[in-house]
Amino acid sequence: MAVTLADVAARAGVSAATVSRVLSGNYPVAGGTRTRVLRAVEELEYVVNGPASALAAASSDLVGVLVHDIADPFFGIIASAVQSEMESGGERGPGPGRKLAVVCNTGGSPEQELTYLTLLQRQRAAAVVLTGGAVEHPEHSPAIALRLRRLAAGGTRVVLCGRPPLPEPGTAPETAARPAAPARNRAGGDADEPLTIAFDNRGGARRLTEHLLALGHRTIGYVAGPAERTTTRDRLEGHRRALHEHSPGLLADADRLTVHGAYDRSSGYDGALELLRRAPEVTAVLGANDTVALGICAALREQGLRIPEDVSVAGFDDLPFSADAAPAMTTVRLPLHQAGVRAGRLALGREAPPPGGVATVRAELTARASTAPPRAGGTPAGGPG
Repeated sequence: MAVTLADVAARAGVSAATVSRVLSGNYPVAGGTRTRVLRAVEELEYVVNGPASALAAASSDLVGVLVHDIADPFFGIIASAVQSEMESGGERGPGPGRKLAVVCNTGGSPEQELTYLTLLQRQRAAAVVLTGGAVEHPEHSPAIALRLRRLAAGGTRVVLCGRPPLPEPGTAPETAARPAAPARNRAGGDADEPLTIAFDNRGGARRLTEHLLALGHRTIGYVAGPAERTTTRDRLEGHRRALHEHSPGLLADADRLTVHGAYDRSSGYDGALELLRRAPEVTAVLGANDTVALGICAALREQGLRIPEDVSVAGFDDLPFSADAAPAMTTVRLPLHQAGVRAGRLALGREAPPPGGVATVRAELTARASTAPPRAGGTPAGGPG
């Protein structure tokens, strides 16, 4: 017998109307209530509008593209590239190869991700592309992984772009996004496992810090992203690995020289002021991304500091404005458009899956004018040489 809305309501301890509001996403619902409902949906394998078998046998022309913030150029570039693949060979009109791309703005919330994934399952989406890093949470991470695998099992092509591969069932969230073990061989018929286009955030951050160390910097501040994001952790790990390999003693101050915030300009501004308060001797500051780095530059200039003569600044992603900043921003280039195009092709089955279902996109150092050797006497007295 098919699971009903009433069954989900009973399991979650709420009314059927509340379940309906959560699944529709059109009404405000308390976070705890939403979590209980979505967990009940997963546990009971509830699918709206009929049995799961009926949905699995059909597919629409809809492709869902989930982004954290469509106003962020990082996500806008990827989403635009995915959408460009929805047109088949540039044909006009609703041809057989055309799909409708719907961009879903999650705000980086795992609850919103689950809601959108449920709605896309209701619409029998042909494909789903999730962009950006995952939020690590002991309840949400397994729920999202389970939902994505069920979508894939039901015939929806699922592609992760810019986030780690899904953890194996039962894997703890804190270990799920470590360098992946060899994935199942999709060529061997594992069609239920989502495909992954992963960014080499660790390697890119490592190369960026090595660049600053080679210039002579030893007191390097870091304005990182939210601590629960996989992208934040990976980039911070790459940065600290470079410090350790250069001189283990540099790690002694790593926590003092790290400030967490959002991936936006105001966090860069506030983070830079906090770093100057903690370590006035800082000679370089890394931003979690290029937008954060712009905020860092604004704060430094407000304090009368020159870039790079007094403090070097670097970002990550190589967003379009980075080369036009003054001075031009040293950063790590991720080929976001190309990654989005490939994600779109994989989502539509126009490209063979990568070996093991995982493709890693290399991050390239792009050195520009915002970084230079530290000012004379800029290295703290007694600091590692």
